[in-house]
Amino acid sequence: MSSSSPNFLPYLTSDEAAEILKISARTLERMRVEGSGPRFMKAGRGRRSRVLYQLADITAWLEANAYHSTSEFPR
Repeated sequence: MSSSSPNFLPYLTSDEAAEILKISARTLERMRVEGSGPRFMKAGRGRRSRVLYQLADITAWLEANAYHSTSEFPR
């Protein structure tokens, strides 16, 4: 299936997702543990399975965390 296909869903590794977000992969890992980061998937079973992200989930997470002023930011 080509990447130009409308049904193609790109899956990003943790390193690729962290690069898009301009944060370290370690920070993204911590966010997964805390439940404060973007939605992710596990490819396979067990703790050592690969973590994958969809660009749409990263974009949705960023939009859900957008603010107009610093006073809107939850404390």
